[in-house]
Amino acid sequence: MSKIKTSYTCNACGSSFFKWAGQCSECHAWNSIHEVKADSSLAPRQRGNYSGQVSQVTILDQVSINTVDRTLTGLSELDRVLGGGLVAGSVVLIGGDPGIGKSTILLQTLTHLAQNHNALYITGEESLSQVAMRGKRLELPCDKVKIMAETCVENILATLRAEKPMVAVIDSIQTLYTEALQSAPGGVSQVRESAALLTRYAKQSGTALFLVGHVTKEGSLAGPRVLEHMVDCVLYFEGESDSRFRMIRAVKNRFGAVNELGVFAMTDKGLREVANPSAIFLSRYEEPIAGSIVMISREGTRPLLVEVQALVDDSFANPRRVAIGLDQNRLAMLLAILHRHGGVHTMGQDVFVNVVGGVKVLETGSDLAVLLAVTSSLRGQALPADLAVFGEVGLSGEIRPVPNGQERLREAAKHGFKRAIVPKGNVPRQEIEGMEVVGVGRLHEALAAV
Repeated sequence: MSKIKTSYTCNACGSSFFKWAGQCSECHAWNSIHEVKADSSLAPRQRGNYSGQVSQVTILDQVSINTVDRTLTGLSELDRVLGGGLVAGSVVLIGGDPGIGKSTILLQTLTHLAQNHNALYITGEESLSQVAMRGKRLELPCDKVKIMAETCVENILATLRAEKPMVAVIDSIQTLYTEALQSAPGGVSQVRESAALLTRYAKQSGTALFLVGHVTKEGSLAGPRVLEHMVDCVLYFEGESDSRFRMIRAVKNRFGAVNELGVFAMTDKGLREVANPSAIFLSRYEEPIAGSIVMISREGTRPLLVEVQALVDDSFANPRRVAIGLDQNRLAMLLAILHRHGGVHTMGQDVFVNVVGGVKVLETGSDLAVLLAVTSSLRGQALPADLAVFGEVGLSGEIRPVPNGQERLREAAKHGFKRAIVPKGNVPRQEIEGMEVVGVGRLHEALAAV
């Protein structure tokens, strides 16, 4: 009988250790090290990288380059997030909360691709009848989609070699296991090894793979971080359970831009693309409301108009700073800047800031919009409905420029905005028709320009 070796692996970074510790010495995560048992009699792993390639030292300029051909998925928003379409031999990892629509969008994509290509759907969580019921409920053409229920990676690879599909869906990676390891499915070693075997097959055969991944309660993908490193694209499904809108954000893409955003609407017939996302994040009021302002954000390559709301109220205990869709620590810093360089203090006040529509704004171009919305709510003065702003605010009160200023202004002008307050570095040389652009360099200038 082969000897069972015991090692300890970190769930966060995938590092291996000989003994257990409370904190990982590599990524410094707490309580992330778990015991892993492996069979020492197994053959060593295949040499090379995750694609199985072993090469000699060569000059980079002498390496042959293959043209990347893309296949449209049938959903324009998904194609945008992927960088223009699906690349042959790529591995896409898509994660999100339970019930947000991961299996739905992949089934829609697969039924479209199956009309002209060989497509295979492998489910490890649901029965075949459940998947068939979903396809019937969504009224999808399922007559050419091949499906299989399997969780053993070796059997899945044998099926993939026999069927030779152009695209395959694995739902989900946490349910798979390989017979080479003794641990239970869903463990760190099983997820890592299963993903490595599937990735190696995809690179060698040219099959495009979609891997469904579960998320933790913090919203990150479950399993080791090496899972995100070995795949080509990592997509996150975002959205509130009580909202019909869903957003797919690309956090890693070897074939396109990162932080690209795709917007979908959940209907009784599945997910439908939203061609003009700015329209769903804007609220048209009959009269201007204090504490509300429109910000021109940028998600990936797309300018996006979102509404930022602020509420400042008297505090009866410790003042609270709550930010939804923004960084809460940055909100506290901006309020300090507002007090020091703008002369507007919020001491003894509760400050609540919300980005309408469930959008998470990750860029610093929202600083000026947040400060103007807070000032508007504090003074009870409504801002003009046709005003749009963007700009980064520094610690010394200066208004710093942000990338792609002209594209943002054209997007605002297209939606009927007549005035914009922007950093001086983003003022266009040529006037934009129908829009007055006001350039500001300091925070007090922006407060006076309103």
